Amino acid sequence: MISIIITAYKEARTIGKVIHHILKNKLPKNYEIIVTTPDDETAAEAKRYAKKNKKIKILRDKGKGKPAALNLAVSKSKGDILVLTDGEVFVSENSIEKLLNPFANPKIGATSGNPVSLNSKRNKYGFWAYVLTNVANDLRKDATKCKKKILCSGYLFAIRKKLFPRLPENLLSEDGYISQKVYSKGYFIAYLENSKVYVKYPDNFSDWIKQKKRSAGGYNQIKKILGKSELRSFSSEALGAFKFFKYVSNVREFIWLMNLYVSRLYLWFTIFIDVNLRKKDQKQLWVRVESTK
Repeated sequence: MISIIITAYKEARTIGKVIHHILKNKLPKNYEIIVTTPDDETAAEAKRYAKKNKKIKILRDKGKGKPAALNLAVSKSKGDILVLTDGEVFVSENSIEKLLNPFANPKIGATSGNPVSLNSKRNKYGFWAYVLTNVANDLRKDATKCKKKILCSGYLFAIRKKLFPRLPENLLSEDGYISQKVYSKGYFIAYLENSKVYVKYPDNFSDWIKQKKRSAGGYNQIKKILGKSELRSFSSEALGAFKFFKYVSNVREFIWLMNLYVSRLYLWFTIFIDVNLRKKDQKQLWVRVESTK
């Protein structure tokens, strides 16, 4: 049996579409869909689908953040394999089936989908999303070929339930923490390029910084919790920066790319200040990003 867990917060506008896209997939006979949310509006919209499909369950978490919501949902789940996704992203057809196939190999502990940007690349922030998602895809493919470690995408991934760790509630990047735990138990993570999940990324600088600070800053936090973080750092990102140029096709995009380099330097500088000097915690760094909804 598989359990598909959707974490959502104030996503009444999108949760129905999220469930609809999941149900368009070819799912095993034994499955359940668990929607966990703290707010009434999202829960009410999800219940409309639950009335039509008894395999859809609604949980009300306490609004303490995604790690706490995941801990609750996993504790209530019945599946041996967990598929995790969010309440504002949309999986492609057959993406879940592709995620599940590698588990036939007992050495595979988790599988990751491929985030694809919904933003138009005709503006700067859409171009940034286009470049960053494509470079992430390239890096995961290269790592897979070389049998190196990869990071699960929090937008869509699957994991054996027995490997799912109890998450500290102050985590900023639960996907990075879970990935490290999978490898620490002697298992591998498979990357499925064709298991696509469509994501709306920020469309302004303020929201871009909020989102990236939350995700990239989380890896500094993981290093402190686990004593190591092999999967992401400023130096590792810098080494992959040359890959960005292959996605530039005109002068305007070259200028946008230079803007992106400067913005990423600024991002890592502010992360260092906030995490190491100002000692900001999860509640201060986890800020809702409205333009991604």
